[in-house]
Amino acid sequence: MTHHRIRGRAARRARGAAAVLAAATLVPLAAATAPAAAATPQVACTSQKAGLAAKLTADITAALAGRRSTTAVLLNDRVSKTSCVLRPDQKYDSASVVKVTVLAALLQEAQIQKRGFTQREFTLASDMITKSDNAATSALWKQLGTTKIKRFLTAAGMTQTVPGANGYWGLTQINARDEQKQLAALTVKNTVLSDASRSYALKLMSKVITSQRWGTPAGAPATATVQVKNGWLSRATHGWRVHSIGAFTGNGHDYTITVLTQDNATMNDGVNTIQAVARAIHKDLNPAASARTAFVPPAAPQEAVPASPQSPAVPLITAVPSPRT
Repeated sequence: MTHHRIRGRAARRARGAAAVLAAATLVPLAAATAPAAAATPQVACTSQKAGLAAKLTADITAALAGRRSTTAVLLNDRVSKTSCVLRPDQKYDSASVVKVTVLAALLQEAQIQKRGFTQREFTLASDMITKSDNAATSALWKQLGTTKIKRFLTAAGMTQTVPGANGYWGLTQINARDEQKQLAALTVKNTVLSDASRSYALKLMSKVITSQRWGTPAGAPATATVQVKNGWLSRATHGWRVHSIGAFTGNGHDYTITVLTQDNATMNDGVNTIQAVARAIHKDLNPAASARTAFVPPAAPQEAVPASPQSPAVPLITAVPSPRT
């Protein structure tokens, strides 16, 4: 009887040791399969011009160092066959950069109908782009409807852009990749927009009022024609969204820049981030060119903020330039 009890205790000890060994074996396996922390996105550039990709990568990275903005950057230069990307598919509320999409959809609609703009459409389009007028944008958004907005997006290959619901055009979801496709539709001959339509859109973007010519034009070469549209919107989450899209053409220049930001504490934080990136890009692409005369914003430029479900449209917002640029 004693002999049987000893054998029973030995068997139980063996089973317990096996369980402990199994548990010990499983621990490192579980640790090995645990998801790793996501790496911070890095700037990536390519170029057919020797040394340019590395310089752009380093300089854009330096321009963003220490800034709190969640920033997306996309550059395409057709002359040097250069591109840079950072967070190209990150989603952002569009704020007012969607106004270029509204204009493009209106131009496409007029082409389909084989007509020119009415005087009302000319006035609304001009106010929407050159002054970033929200009322004009709302009128054209309502006139087109999201079906016609989506028709342009599909034709331009902007498959990740989602129009804002319930008339909140400023909450259209965009990313840098699609914004670059939009700029390409304006600067490269294509079947979506006629040459006349593209020329008209770029003309309006070249006539944006002085207080709104910040952003991607910062540091642009004096010999380039600058076409720009900016957007700015503050919400409870992610703070200020501040964006700038620009096309730089003429006299041997042919490149587009998109910089989208959010998580800015102030509007000026976003402006300064965008301009730091823009200056680095323009300088690297045009090392021998003289930069444009530095744009100094008015002491208190007054900008319109589009409406969102959290708040009605704010007619005026003071944006005072901060020391850091």
